[in-house]
Amino acid sequence: MAELDFPGDGGDAEVADLLEVAHTIAEETRSFLTTVTEVGAGTGPDSSIPLLLLAVSDLLAAGARAGAIVDVVPPERFEPDVGPDPDVDPLRSALAEILQGIDEYAEVVDPLLGAEVTASTVSGDLVAIAGALLQGLRHYESGHELEALWWWQFSYLSSWGERASSVLRVLQVLLGHLRLDVDDDVAAEAEYDALQP
Repeated sequence: MAELDFPGDGGDAEVADLLEVAHTIAEETRSFLTTVTEVGAGTGPDSSIPLLLLAVSDLLAAGARAGAIVDVVPPERFEPDVGPDPDVDPLRSALAEILQGIDEYAEVVDPLLGAEVTASTVSGDLVAIAGALLQGLRHYESGHELEALWWWQFSYLSSWGERASSVLRVLQVLLGHLRLDVDDDVAAEAEYDALQP
């Protein structure tokens, strides 16, 4: 991937495009963090899986834009200090409690390199994604938009994109089970009712 030109080097339009991508990811990050926090707080347990499915889907769409663009190289070659990492352990515990019984899942480590399977958790993955996104958001809100985009792009390709893709599949499968796995008697009755004039 090509390196990025910055203002003064003839790349103003490209920088404007990158800032637009950064803005989109910042908005999706805020939305994702709000949804995950609300689910962890237990507000609306019946809608937790659908809400998480939507939040992760939207986030992945924004992340794909970051993954598809040229390598972002910030004008400063060091990461500005944004303070200590936020404590996300309470969120992990809250999500694990909400998702108790459906939290763990099996995952192929690297489908390109083999069929090795490992255990993972939806709660752990959601919190890992949140932590990576928060780091970029802190840069963004400090006025370092391109630094934020660099971080989001790097962490999307190295960690949170893969975690989000895995979680999305699990959430979709969970929703399918919740909606489609019903007793034969219940399904037959519903089919009968649907066919009646």
